[in-house]
Amino acid sequence: MSIAEKTFLGSLMKAEYLLKDTVIQPEQLESTRHQELMRRMMELSRAGKNIDLITFTTLPDLESFGGMSYLSELLSYADVEKFDGTEKLILEQWKEREKRNILSIAAMNDWEIAKVIAELDKINQMKLTDHMSLQQALANIYEAPWEDQMDLKTATTAIKKLDEVTGGFQNGEVTILAARPSMGKTDVMLHFAKMAGWAGYLPLVFSLEMPERLITSRLIASTGGFNRAKMRDPKRMLTPNQKNRWSDVIGDLTETHMQIFDGAGQTIAEMRAKTRKLMHQFPNKKPIIFIDYLTLIQSSQFYGGNSHLQVTEISKSLKTMAKDFDCPVICLAQLNRSVESRANKRPMMSDIRESGSVEQDADIILFLYREAYYDKKSEDHSLEIIVSKNRNGPVGTIRVNYNEHTGRIEDQKEHSLTLV
Repeated sequence: MSIAEKTFLGSLMKAEYLLKDTVIQPEQLESTRHQELMRRMMELSRAGKNIDLITFTTLPDLESFGGMSYLSELLSYADVEKFDGTEKLILEQWKEREKRNILSIAAMNDWEIAKVIAELDKINQMKLTDHMSLQQALANIYEAPWEDQMDLKTATTAIKKLDEVTGGFQNGEVTILAARPSMGKTDVMLHFAKMAGWAGYLPLVFSLEMPERLITSRLIASTGGFNRAKMRDPKRMLTPNQKNRWSDVIGDLTETHMQIFDGAGQTIAEMRAKTRKLMHQFPNKKPIIFIDYLTLIQSSQFYGGNSHLQVTEISKSLKTMAKDFDCPVICLAQLNRSVESRANKRPMMSDIRESGSVEQDADIILFLYREAYYDKKSEDHSLEIIVSKNRNGPVGTIRVNYNEHTGRIEDQKEHSLTLV
């Protein structure tokens, strides 16, 4: 029997919290005895019981699991430090079995090549290793200008007027940040994430579209006030003065302790597992979760392709996650094209694409609008943050300065708030 599976189950018995953290499902284990044992652990955990040797002695069918001697043996294999590696190994072994399984079914049923490839791709996309801490990402990019290119009650938004209206990001609440493409959604999200990190929160960024490398580069550009175009080749394009400030910018960003997960098609269950794991790593920090973006989250069911039902399931799961972890969840959303056909292109609630029950589940809904995006001659380079729904306060429009070349967001000093 697989030593990895013995280590996995032994570790679950030794450190029970890992059972809630793991993304491994019982059916992904090879041994049927191990599958059944893991299911039993999950039942005990749901019933609020410990999953230790003492509890197992009370099971009437203890012998079917190999009795106390086998359970003691499993416990001797426990290695909590290497749990992540063990999970990865089990997942890899499961993938190999699944691939062989698919190929034999495909041969028996004479599948077309395209179908075989699609099914194999689905398995390959399952991964645990899409995580990169910003600290690590910054360490990787630290030398770029000299190298050739190859705890708190609420998290501040650091926009004074927005904090006044919303009270900042409240624990247990879901904020939807929605806009048409190229309005600055990701820049606003990264601004919020940085500010929350500097204020003592642990920002977890689930980027389902943009790779970690681009996010890191955007964070450096907006923090340092560097033109984003220069980030393609910092050695050649940054000025000596900008290079001098580079290490300070990286030092400041490291302080946010931001964590980045850039796997495509993640499910809420996977995000929960990763969040829980980091909460154990940073026990003194409250997480704040950012997701880019709503309709890229994988739903747990297909719903016959009905995207309205899929989005409803996801928006309800976001609210549950915010409550369970008692932390803020900020999720980006795309707006549908109906905005473009109106004379006044400021977004409205009905513009949220495949909105499902987003409107009722969210505590705060923010829309972004830039006049200069539609009117190239406009002298107005501000970004409007439209508070369209606010469960605990007024709605209205807040203007901030937005530099689309660096991605930096800054407070406008006065006359920037219109309350409704």
